[in-house]
Amino acid sequence: MTSKSTPPPLPEPLRVPVADSHTHLDMQEGTVEEALARAAAVGVVSVVQVGCDVKGSRWAAQTAADHDSVHAAVALHPNEAPRIVFGDPDGWSRQDAREAGGEGALDDALAEIDELAALPQVRAVGETGLDYFRTGPEGVAAQERSFRAHIEIAKRHGKALVIHDRDAHADVLRILAEEGAPERTIFHCYSGDAEMARVCAKAGYYLSFAGNVTFKNAQPLRDALMVAPRELVLVETDAPYLTPAPYRGRPNAPYLIPVTLRAMAAVKGLDEDTLAEAVAVNTAEAFDY
Repeated sequence: MTSKSTPPPLPEPLRVPVADSHTHLDMQEGTVEEALARAAAVGVVSVVQVGCDVKGSRWAAQTAADHDSVHAAVALHPNEAPRIVFGDPDGWSRQDAREAGGEGALDDALAEIDELAALPQVRAVGETGLDYFRTGPEGVAAQERSFRAHIEIAKRHGKALVIHDRDAHADVLRILAEEGAPERTIFHCYSGDAEMARVCAKAGYYLSFAGNVTFKNAQPLRDALMVAPRELVLVETDAPYLTPAPYRGRPNAPYLIPVTLRAMAAVKGLDEDTLAEAVAVNTAEAFDY
């Protein structure tokens, strides 16, 4: 029996190279070089490394500066904003406990994200948005303030915006409409239904699908993928999370993109190469590289 900690095998390589539009190399086993080599071996030739706090965003920017095949996204994750303001004494966020810093600490963190967003290897501001799954009602105002600030930063620097939307669809769409979304806006790990996919497509937002589109209980996601226009679809791992079936529960990494892409092609009734070509073009356009 295979252990849950055993990495899945390398899939059959893609014939048309693509990018992993959202990954967290800093949370994966092994070195960055090993991860990139495994990905390249199966046709995943570039990755977008995403920061979730100031430290992770600095790391993303540095890693992108050091590797041509890595592009960076920098931000405070939606759960990070209330942690900065109110602290996290009991570890509700499943991260280290921390002291409350107040609104001033959030301002300081946002100022650092703003500085990083100006760097040429930083192609996006994200992941930002709203997450009502872990953050209680008391954290919503901090999340919303942080989200609005990130939208402004992305627009001012001409960068893409990467959205994290968990259990907050209506409010995320409302704030994007109120603030005016950046020219290139990406819903990472798209989690809405087909109706929301139509709303996003009408607004020109990109929809990035992760390994959970392969899960048995994910028919609403597959319905959304079916109606999503081909020119707005991206693929991602969100590694080390959301490993696609049949490897669910084992460590995810960029080299598993072909598994998800093939499942997506089947849902859309396209051949693998056609979808891969579209995804490759879409990702380069979305992140302007």
